[in-house]
Amino acid sequence: MKRIFLFLMILALWTQPAWARVDFDKDGLSDNDELSVYYTDPANPDTDGDGYPDGLEIANHFSPHQAGKTLAQTDYDNDGLSDWLELLFQTDLGKADTDGDGYSDFVEISNGYDPLNPEPIKLPKKIKISLTDQTVTALLKDIPFNTFSASTGKPGYPTPRGIYQVENKIPRAWSGQYGLWMPYWLGFINTTYGIHELPEWPSGHKEGEDHLGRPVSHGCVRLGVGPAQWLYHWAEVGTMVEIY
Repeated sequence: MKRIFLFLMILALWTQPAWARVDFDKDGLSDNDELSVYYTDPANPDTDGDGYPDGLEIANHFSPHQAGKTLAQTDYDNDGLSDWLELLFQTDLGKADTDGDGYSDFVEISNGYDPLNPEPIKLPKKIKISLTDQTVTALLKDIPFNTFSASTGKPGYPTPRGIYQVENKIPRAWSGQYGLWMPYWLGFINTTYGIHELPEWPSGHKEGEDHLGRPVSHGCVRLGVGPAQWLYHWAEVGTMVEIY
C-alpha cells in the first residue's frame, strides 16, 4: 500500500498542467507564476531590461517591472499597497481589489479587513515595540504593515518589557504629574504606561521631536505627529502590544 501511495503522489506531480512547470525564458520563474503572480513577461527573462533576470530580482526583493526599485517601492496595480505587501498578504499584484468587494486591497488592509474575502472579516492586529531599534510596528495577521520611529523610556524610567494589550484610548490625555498633554493615548498598563504623540505643553509647544529614535521618555512610548494619530485610529481596545 505504501508503494502504491508513493507512486500515485509522484504521478500527480508529473501530471500537473505543463504551464505550471514550464519556464520558457529560463529566468527562474515558471510561466504560470509570471502570468498570474508577478505579471512579468514569460518570453523575456528580464522584463524591465535592467540586466537581471526576473527570478533573481524577485528572490532579492527587487521589482522586475521598474529598474532599481525594490518591491517595497513599487505598486504595480496602483492600489496604494506596495508589491512587497501584496506578495506577503497573497493579494493579486495586478488587481486593485482582489476579492472584488468594492474596496481596494490597501483600504481593506489599512482598516484591518481580509483582502481575500468579500465578507467583512477582521484580521488579528498586533503592535510590536523594539526597545533596541526604538521602533513601533503595526502588524496585521503577523505581517509588518507600518513601522515608525519612537522614543521609549530613558535609563531610570524604563519602558516595561512584556506582552500587554491596549486597555484604553484617550484622544487627548492629560498628565497631572508633568503638566502636559499626551495626544492619541493608547494605554497598555492602566493609565500609567501608554503609546502617545509627542508631549504637548499648555502653550502648544511639542516636546522631543528631535529625540525620536532615542530613549528619552519617562517610560511611555512616544510617536511623532502623524504616526501617533494613525496608530490611534488603527488599533482597537484589546490589540496586543509586545514590548521587547
